[in-house]
Amino acid sequence: MARSALTREEVLAAAAALVKQHGPDALTMRGLAAELGTAVTSIYWHVGNRESLLDALVERTVADLASIGARGRTPAERIVSVARALRRELRDRPHLVAMVHERGLTERMFLPAQRALAHEVHAAGLRGARAAEVVRAVQFQVVGYVLVERNRERAPAQSPAEDEPGQAGPDDPDDPALHRALARPVDTERLFTASVRALVEGLLATGRPDPVNSRTGRVS
Repeated sequence: MARSALTREEVLAAAAALVKQHGPDALTMRGLAAELGTAVTSIYWHVGNRESLLDALVERTVADLASIGARGRTPAERIVSVARALRRELRDRPHLVAMVHERGLTERMFLPAQRALAHEVHAAGLRGARAAEVVRAVQFQVVGYVLVERNRERAPAQSPAEDEPGQAGPDDPDDPALHRALARPVDTERLFTASVRALVEGLLATGRPDPVNSRTGRVS
């Protein structure tokens, strides 16, 4: 029996869940209607045809990423928090993000995070080209890291090439702890946080003007 009081938001939420799990090709109007326990005509009434539904999902994804905000006590901490939130959002919905890109809305999708980053970079005292460099470097770091993560997840399991020429084995006397650590699974969240924090702190430090000696008036 067809359900009553179906809302447009429920249709979009169910469609987004299907796309996130199986990709856009798996999204059909009949399949979505079956998922919601309603008639296909009800789906059309709420969202129009399939292309209109996909457009609505893209707009919904763009709106979801607009909710990213900064947290922390210092500008550097807040920039890192934006980067971490952006990474989580991109990883959580790869198919939807791909749909946004295919429709030429990638810049619009990243605009809220870019504004949040620019605000914190200004709070750190940077302006102009140096501020833009930090914002773009963080964005590139996030997107590049997510792409590397996805490629690693899709690739077949790899074994360390310990016996190859130039490769140190796990019993290497110079740094056995290093090789033990490299043999363990990668903590991608921790690695991302460490790398983006180092990037941000380094860029903010080099972007600030040199301190001036209050007694001599010269750059220290």
